[in-house]
Amino acid sequence: MSTCNHPQHQNHDHQHGKNCGHTAIQHGDHICYVHDGHLHYPHGEHVDEHRLEVTDKNPDACTPEHQCSGHDADHVHGPGCGHEAVPHGDHICYIVDGHLHYPHGDHCDNHGPITVLS
Repeated sequence: MSTCNHPQHQNHDHQHGKNCGHTAIQHGDHICYVHDGHLHYPHGEHVDEHRLEVTDKNPDACTPEHQCSGHDADHVHGPGCGHEAVPHGDHICYIVDGHLHYPHGDHCDNHGPITVLS
């Protein structure tokens, strides 16, 4: 019986680790890997699915005043946009210049900093 509190990514043959080709981020006290819009945490003989928590550091607030130099004002986040998608709370954010962007109407909200390790 498992005591893991996170859902497991089933049938995941890829070995995450240093130089595996996926972006590594600091997630609390461990490292997770951004993989096709998922946040993977190698855990024993399996891979857990993680989400970035909504916190004071990474809120889910609307910030229409946010001006980011990480992309043009008319940039649209989504598959193939050039920014990696990560699960944050109940939504998807995109990593842009060390912080989380959430597309919201005609602007991007700043959902706080993220530490990218590779």
